Formats: sequence, structure tokens, C-alpha cells
Amino acid sequence: MSQFSRPVTLMASHTESRHWWKRWWRRLPPARQDRFATLGPLMAVFLFLVAIAVAISYLRLEELEREQEAVTRDVEYAQQRLRLRLLERQEQLMRLARDVSDREIEASEFEFQADALISQFPELQAITWIDAQRNIISRYASPSAPLHMQRLPGSIMAADETDGSFDLAREMRQPVYSRPLGDSASAASLILQIPLAAQGRFAGTIMGEYSIDGLLRFGIPPEVMARYAVALLDDRERVLAGGLQPPGSVLRLLPWSNQPLEHEVPVSPVGNSLILKAQGYRTSQAIVGSGFFWIVGALSALTVWMLIGTWRHTRKRVQTQQALIAETNFRRAMENSMLTGMRALDMQGRITYVNPAFCSMTGWTEAELVGRTAPFPYWPEEYQDALAARLEDELNGRSMPGGFEVSVRRRDGSVFDARMYVSPLIDPNGQQTGWMTSMTDITEPKRIREELSASYERFTTVLESLDSAVSVAPLGSDEMLFANKMYRLWFGARGQGHQELVELTRNQPGPTADEGDAVDTFAGMPTESLTDAGAENTEVFAPALGRWLEVRTRYLTWVDGRLAQMVIASDITPRRNAEEQAARQAERAQTASRLITMGEMASSVAHELNQPLTAISNYCTGMISRVREHRITEEDLLLALDKTARQAQRAGQIIQRIRAFVKRSEPNPTLSDVALMVNEAIELAEIELRRHQVRLSSYVAARLPPLMVDPILIEQVIINLIKNAGEAIVQADRPLGARYVELRVGPSRQEGQDVVEFSIQDTGKGVPPEMIDRIYEAFYSTKSEGMGIGLKLCRSIVESHHGRMRVENLYNGDEVAGCCFSFWIPVHSRQTSEGGDPPGGPARPSFTEERAR
Repeated sequence: MSQFSRPVTLMASHTESRHWWKRWWRRLPPARQDRFATLGPLMAVFLFLVAIAVAISYLRLEELEREQEAVTRDVEYAQQRLRLRLLERQEQLMRLARDVSDREIEASEFEFQADALISQFPELQAITWIDAQRNIISRYASPSAPLHMQRLPGSIMAADETDGSFDLAREMRQPVYSRPLGDSASAASLILQIPLAAQGRFAGTIMGEYSIDGLLRFGIPPEVMARYAVALLDDRERVLAGGLQPPGSVLRLLPWSNQPLEHEVPVSPVGNSLILKAQGYRTSQAIVGSGFFWIVGALSALTVWMLIGTWRHTRKRVQTQQALIAETNFRRAMENSMLTGMRALDMQGRITYVNPAFCSMTGWTEAELVGRTAPFPYWPEEYQDALAARLEDELNGRSMPGGFEVSVRRRDGSVFDARMYVSPLIDPNGQQTGWMTSMTDITEPKRIREELSASYERFTTVLESLDSAVSVAPLGSDEMLFANKMYRLWFGARGQGHQELVELTRNQPGPTADEGDAVDTFAGMPTESLTDAGAENTEVFAPALGRWLEVRTRYLTWVDGRLAQMVIASDITPRRNAEEQAARQAERAQTASRLITMGEMASSVAHELNQPLTAISNYCTGMISRVREHRITEEDLLLALDKTARQAQRAGQIIQRIRAFVKRSEPNPTLSDVALMVNEAIELAEIELRRHQVRLSSYVAARLPPLMVDPILIEQVIINLIKNAGEAIVQADRPLGARYVELRVGPSRQEGQDVVEFSIQDTGKGVPPEMIDRIYEAFYSTKSEGMGIGLKLCRSIVESHHGRMRVENLYNGDEVAGCCFSFWIPVHSRQTSEGGDPPGGPARPSFTEERAR
């Protein structure tokens, strides 16, 4: 039994492998089967063509290799023959040189032996005896030698005529061959230098000149010359003798046909400067092999072209079949994926088709619905009569184009609302075969519509209850699209109030067009998206209402597509009144602060005024007594009166400065000179500092830009800070040498803008660290008699001018050595002048407005 087990196993494995191929082939799609069926013959033709090309190439390469070996062998043989011939000529010339060196022959005998050598060996053209000074002692040249070899004895051999071989023979004391000489191939020659020695010294050379053409004719064997094109070349590939086939002379019938076989080898003992090269003659063009190859290639190309044409035709047929299948699947997929239920009825009212969406809506399967007639199972029992009448209208073509709403019962008994649309069902022949009905579940849209309606009512109720007037109107029209209750209460139901609010908003102070330019109706529209609301509100006064209103506007697209403008106006009259009252209180606080400052400085002011008044009194008393005694001249009287007038003017200036400082006035920002403000503040502050015996040093940078500020308020800040610095020094009980205050004013760069910085440093004990964060609070003071409003007002004034104020202690090691209060005001003078806003305009809000905000 074991004898038959192995054949049975092999047969089973073979059968299983064949079944595996069948299963793999059947799993392939038709398009891929066609592709493999087409690629098989194409691959076979391609492999056949490759096999033919490989066979011909192999045979051809073997033939070329044999021919190349023959060329190499013959060229090496010719080179050996030429080498032996040159060595023989060299030995004969060397024997002649020994005889000359041993002085066994004279010049006449030399010419006789040279004649014998040249007659016996035609490749020798001339033999020359040259001494050490390049003088020609004796020379014999062949009658057929070129003219340049016909030199006379006694002449001098030039160095360039020997190509340096003479000097090289003198140095090496050995025979030396020169490079091939001659400008043309016909006159090319080769020189052999045999050195002469006399008592160990160089005595000249025996120079033999070979004709390279003669070397080729007499040195190459005739059998080699018969089989090959032989030539002698120099190291620059220049042909000196012989001839070669020009490139491209061989007909290339096959793609791999080569140029004629050739081989080259240097000629020894000359060296690499003379090369022997031979090319094999091509006696056959291998027309039979080439023709066989091209016939096979043409037949293969024809077969491939026919197979490709068959494959393209099959592919078009498969593509058409696939497109038809894809179109059918696409239409079926659309019907199955539609959320709208589809139902088809024949002319008798029988259901012939339902899609999955219809089955999903009703809960019945396609098998349960197809073929059914009225009454259908998805009709609610209470609506069957109405639905039967509706079906009768459908079958008679009396359906509504806009569809109709019906109630549909699901299989589980629940009912939903649906909208049905009916249209005729036409076959490809143009005949009506039934009716197509589409059904859409509108339960959720109906619920959403009801919720939207309720939401609209709630939204309208909210808008009607607002205490702000809301109105919407088209651009450039008096038509009102919407107005809430507050708008109707203020302006009525017409659009004049809306337009009035828009005009009031446009007429607010700001950049205006040049006079005489036409103003576009849409000039106020933003360049960005029209539905974006503005970031700021506009406060306007409505004369018709006698109220202050805060107005906000935005552009929007109305429900009908028109561009409209919405205006929201809120009554802010109470707030404006409160702001004005707060502003008045702030002004009173400033005035009170200045009065308090002058009250604290009253004794110093009195002392300052006492000096000019005492001087005036003394001058007047002296003049009266001297006039009575008639002891005064007119010049002395005028001098005394002039001094009295100056003292009175000084007292008046002090009083006027104090009066201007404490006078209550509205904030008035103007372009102010920094140096003038600082000098006027120092005049008042120095009075208090002199009373406390405190020195004041000031530094004001040159060419400071003017500031858009209220000079009185800035002077108040400087005076308060200098006065506080002096009081801090007094409280610290510093010695007289350490009592000084330093005021510095200069340009700086803060928060990315150019500013003017004011800095006041004192030598007091500074501010305790735990109190630095609270010194600006209202009614908080570090002084026992302080009211706590000075620094608060100072910071408010600085911030109203868009500046900042800070304080820091000065340290000497770990000990506090003083304090520095500084503030800066941004430079706005240049921007204001370029922007065209007048001084005090909207570019610089007043301190009262800042306090009100």
C-alpha cells in the first residue's frame, strides 16, 4: 500500500493547485480577467523578441571577441617587428659612434659609412656627426630626404631642431629618441641621438633621422598591412603615416553594431610619443543576421499592435458595461438613500413600487405593500373615507401641484403628518403607466414652525418691553421696517425720528469732508462687514424730545434682501446730569486743593510780600523826609520812584500769580510750553521751600515739544509734588546740607509713545512700602495734618491728560535716602496739528469729562 501512497499524494497536490488557480481566476473581476488575458500574449511576444535579440547578440559578441583577439595579436607582432628593426638601426649607429669616439674614422670615412647605412636601410633619411658645441662635423642625407634635412657641415644645429633630445643625451649619456617632428604628416621624422665620449667627457652625438613613413612601409610585415589599416600616430592622436577608416563609415544595420575593430600599442623603444594603431577591414555587413532580426521585430510589432487593438476594444466594451452597472447602482442607491418616501401606482390604483424610505416611514415591508389596493394598511381608520376620495382624485389627474397634507399611520399604531406630491409616471415610449407619489414626513418641521412662531411672539414682546427705542429702516428711505413701543411713544409710527437720530449721529464732532465736496449717502457705511456693530456709542441731544440719547447703529440685511440700518436709542439724561454734577464737584475739589495749598503757604506768601511792601514804605518815607527838608534832587527822586515802582510791580506779580493759581476755571487744554509751566510752578513752590530752608535745583531739557494740556492743572501737580517733597525733608529732620529737592524734565519713551517726563526727588525718608499702594486713595495721608486729597487729585489730573504717575523710594545701600515722584504726559502736539483738530477739540478730552466717565 505504501507503493501507491506517493503517486496518489502527488496527484492530489496537483489537483489542489489547479483548483486554487481556478478559484483565484474566478474571484477576479471581468475587467482584470480581460487585462490578464491581453497581457499574456503581449508578454509571450515580448519574450520571443527578447530571446531572438539575445541569441543574435550573443553570437555577434563572440564573433567580435574573436576578431578583436586576432587584431590584438597581429598588432603586437607588427610592433615587435618594428621594435627589432629600430634596435638593429640603433646598434649600427652605436658602432659608428664608438668608431668616432675612438677616432678611428674621419669625416670622409664617416660619410662613406653613413651612405652605406642609408642605402641599405631606406627608413634612415640622414646621419649627422655633431660636436659638443652643436657644430655639424659631418653629415650625409638621402637624396630623397626633405629640404630641412639638407644641412652643410660647419653649420650649427639649433636646439629646437632636436626637440631637446641633444641636451637629454648629453645629460643621460644614453641613446635618446625625440618626439615625432614635422608640421605635416608627410614630412614627419624621428631623431635618435647617440652620445659620443672622449676621455670621459661628452664630445657630441651621432644623430640618425628616420622617416616615419619609411618605418611604417619597411618595418610593418606585409601580411599585417594586407589585413588591416595600419597607421603611426603621435601622442596627440595625429596620424603621421598610414591611414585609418573615418568614424561612421560602417553601416549600422543592427542597434548594437560597433565601429571597426582596432588596437593600438606604443612603439618601443621610442615610447608613448609614437603609437602603432591598426583597424580591421569590414568585408561583410551581416545583412543576413540583421535582416532576420528586423523581420522578427516587425512581425512582433505587428502582433503587439493587433493585440493592443483587441485589448482596447475589449476595454471600451467593459467600460461601457461598468458605466451601465454604475448608473443602475447609482439610481438604485439614490432611491434607497432618499429620505423622501416614493410610491408608484398603476392606472387601477395598485401599488407597484415602494422605496426603503417609504417602508421605514410606515413600518411595513415592500412585500407587504406591493400589489395592495385601497384601503392601504397605512391609512388611519378615522380618515379612510377622506383618503379614498383623495386617491380617486389622484387617479383621475385632479391632484394639487403644491401637494397636500395627510395623516399616516405606522405599523405600531402611531400617526404622523406627511405631505404628498403626485405626478404622472411616463415610460420610455411616452405612455403613462401610472402615478408616482412622493411622501415627506413634516412632523418635525411643523413642530419647529410652531416653536418659531411662539419664539417670534416672545421676541416681539421683549422688544416692545425695552426702555430703549429700536427702529429699522432701509437706507435712504423713510419707510419703517420695524419700530418698537418706545420708538412709537417718542417719534410716532413714521420714519422721521429714525432719520433724525442718524443725522444727529453723523453731525457729531469728528473728521469732516472738505467744503464743496459732494457727500455720498453711504459715506457713513463701514468698509468691513456691514453686519458688524460699532464698538462705541454716540451721545446726542434730541431737541424734539429735550433728552440726551445714547445711540448705537448697525447695518444688516433685511429678510427681503435689502440693506437696512438699525438704530437703538437709550435715554441717558439722568446719567448726563449726574456726570455734569460730578464734573462740577471735581472742579470744586481742584479749586479747594489749590486754596488749601495756598493756605498752607500763607505765612511764606506773607513773608514774600512783606519784603517789597517794606521796601516801598521805606522808599516813600525817605522821599517825604528829604522833600520836606529840600535835600533831594530831581534825579534822586526819579531813582527812588523807579525802585518803588519795581517793588510794587514785584508784589503785584506775586499776587497775580497766586490769584491765577487759585482761581476757579473750566479745564482748557491748549498747546503749552513746558519750560514756561515749570518756571511758573517753581516761582510759587520756592516760596514754601525757602521758608523750610530747602534748596530747589531744576533741569529742563532744551527744545521740548509743546504739550496739549491745561497749564494750570499741570502747575498744580508740580507745586503739590514739590511742596510734599519739602515737607517730607522737614519731617525727616535732615541737616541743612542735605535739604534739597531736584526737579528734572526731559523727553522719554513710555508704552511705545513719545512723552515728556517730570521727576521730583527729595532727601526725605520715603514712603513706607506697605503704604505705596494706598497713597493715591482719597482721604488717606501719611501726614498727621494731611487731608488725603492732594495725590489723589494729582493722579486724576495726570491720567485725564492720558499720562501715568508713579512713586519709588531711593536707597543708599539698605537705607532709604529719599523718594522720587514722577509722571509723564504723551506728546500730542504734532498729531493734533497734522490732524486738523483745533486746540481743545475732541482729540484731547478734558479733565472734567474724564472725571465724569
